[in-house]
Amino acid sequence: MRMKHVVSILALAACTTAQAQAATTIRVHYAIPTIWAETQEILAEEFMAANPDIEVVLDGPAESYADGVQRLLRESVAGNLPDVAYVGLNRWRILEARGLTQPLDPFIDDEDFASMGYTKALRSLGQYNGKQHALGTSASTLVMYVNPDLVQQAGGSMDDFPTTFDGVIELAAKIDALGDNIDGIWVDRHDWRFQSLLGAHGGRPMTADESDITLDSEAGIAAATLYKRFAEEGGMKSYNDNQARQAFPAGTLGIMLESSSLLTRFTEAAGDRFEVTVKSLPLATDDVDSVYFPTGGSAIVMLTDDDEKQAAVWKYMQFVTGPTGAKLVVENTGYAPTNALVLEDEAYLGSFYEQNPNAKTAHAQVAAHAGPWYAYPGAEGVAVTDLIAAALVEVTEGADPEQTMTELAQTLRDRLGMSN
Repeated sequence: MRMKHVVSILALAACTTAQAQAATTIRVHYAIPTIWAETQEILAEEFMAANPDIEVVLDGPAESYADGVQRLLRESVAGNLPDVAYVGLNRWRILEARGLTQPLDPFIDDEDFASMGYTKALRSLGQYNGKQHALGTSASTLVMYVNPDLVQQAGGSMDDFPTTFDGVIELAAKIDALGDNIDGIWVDRHDWRFQSLLGAHGGRPMTADESDITLDSEAGIAAATLYKRFAEEGGMKSYNDNQARQAFPAGTLGIMLESSSLLTRFTEAAGDRFEVTVKSLPLATDDVDSVYFPTGGSAIVMLTDDDEKQAAVWKYMQFVTGPTGAKLVVENTGYAPTNALVLEDEAYLGSFYEQNPNAKTAHAQVAAHAGPWYAYPGAEGVAVTDLIAAALVEVTEGADPEQTMTELAQTLRDRLGMSN
């Protein structure tokens, strides 16, 4: 349904009069109503209660982030853009490239912003060319889901779980040896997962100015080599992600590298069979500051260029990305927060994390190492991700990682029109 609707005014009877006299009205765009509809209404209600001079109007939601961006592009042509929008973390740059996002730097005091829970890693999710164009609103990164029962049967211990890829692979091999129906480890042959392993080594898929591909770097080759080792040493089978997502909760897969956003799904699917446990990805470099994990989820962007509305939108953006808004997002969606204060101050989510220690592990990784999910530029940007996946399949099936990544990097340069 595309009709716009004002949320929560009736629900907040005490604020009805104040809202009717609101000095400023802002339109908000969002997507994926199955996840966000209820949460967006809660955020709007809470914000308007604290800011009775601002009225929040929610546009009818788009079905997906891709659909949402296309709608925003059409609305920009028609001169009917909303004032603020939630978009996918890997899609806000589509709007920035068309000059639709308003840089947030004039509103930000770096020192104060850091003290408010916006870490350098979290801020990087919305930065490009030295400017802040977006703020993260929800996040997920690649984590290790572990079956403690299989770890114990293999002679391992959750109290002494390995913190290096060498140790993880060694443990996976022992789990794989438990029986023909048991597999040690699995990760999808997919660009986002590969970028995560690359980031664990301190690498990036492109140079800082995005003028060249760097998958053939030392870090890129090391990340690809993990795929080969997972298959040859750790017992990784060639099944697809749907099969893997069934195998893990069924108790036949020991270690699964997958998105932290699937925690609730895996926990519910495993039921009483075993206690799903989350571990952070190992860091494969001594330069911890260089580590990044590409982050899925959403960001919020300012679209209005009206001074009065910008002031109201900035208040709204600070609220939904601040600790109060982040707390509401965590409690109502299952995503990780994009504000570090909710992790550091137990007043926000202390009881939640006490009951959900796996969530705290996953969320702490986001706060420490969140980074951009690189989107390859140009018309061929989406197509090259299929080439990356195909190369990773070759590596897991025995191809030489160095040769494969060297050839892949050159192919991508040719497809994307980059210099060597």
